[in-house]
Amino acid sequence: MQHLELSKQAISGDHASFLQILEANEDIYYRIAYSFMRNEHDALEAIQEFTYRSFKKIHTVRQPQFLSTWLIRILLNVCHDMKKKINRIELKEDIEIVQQENLNYLELADVIAKLPTEQQHLIYLKYYRELKNEEIAREFNIPEGTVKSRLHATLRKLRSLFSEEGR
Repeated sequence: MQHLELSKQAISGDHASFLQILEANEDIYYRIAYSFMRNEHDALEAIQEFTYRSFKKIHTVRQPQFLSTWLIRILLNVCHDMKKKINRIELKEDIEIVQQENLNYLELADVIAKLPTEQQHLIYLKYYRELKNEEIAREFNIPEGTVKSRLHATLRKLRSLFSEEGR
């Protein structure tokens, strides 16, 4: 069956056509997920989530000729979301390490108080109010990439302040 016809059927709710499209491209999807996630377990988990999301939202595709592009975009978004989640978990682990080193809240507040006001505000929004970078970007009216680089610089500065004080 022609790819365009198969796409039209999948979009209109034909589960067999949708499955056929996924099976025909499973190698491509795996390679994309693996190259983004860098390990097999996370790549397979991303593909599982991608399958679920695309199945749930396939009816929203308006132009069948772009179905494969839409599917890849879904996969990339899933991988991106998973990476952000993994990074958040790693950050929480870093925070737990700090807590294990008996850094109490007041010591942390003292060190944060030594930062410039803008960096204090970034720390507050990101880690106390738990805003996403996108939300912080809107708050400061700056690009999201700028938020990321400023947060990175702020965390580097915090590490430096902690090491200066021997904590």
